[in-house]
Amino acid sequence: MEKIFSLSTIDLAVAHFFNSDPHKVVLFNGLMGAGKTTFIKSLCKHLGVEDVTSSPTFSLVNEYKTLEGSSIYHFDLYRINSEIEALDMGIDDYLYSGNWCFIEWPEKIPNLLPDNVTTVTIRETESGERALEII
Repeated sequence: MEKIFSLSTIDLAVAHFFNSDPHKVVLFNGLMGAGKTTFIKSLCKHLGVEDVTSSPTFSLVNEYKTLEGSSIYHFDLYRINSEIEALDMGIDDYLYSGNWCFIEWPEKIPNLLPDNVTTVTIRETESGERALEII
């Protein structure tokens, strides 16, 4: 189901996400600049992360801690060259940890993803709003 949100209504998008009963491994699709990282920052805030959240473009993965001490892993796989590289960084340990895993550019590792995932696709509409589809 696709919903349209402006950046000013991101709280509504976050509520819509959590009402969709998502799996803990979440794949984010969208063009560069579509708002994937912005949405992930809002999800982390909702989950109780108080630390600064940012795109792990160069580190590939950032770990955030919630107020309860749970880990959230945020991946940006844009710069990854192969699934072997992802395995070398131990991505399978993260994916099967039972913690939230937010993955930007998941198409870089299609054979490594678990069967049960939630996919979020963000696209910009002609009016500049973001269309959010959660599957």
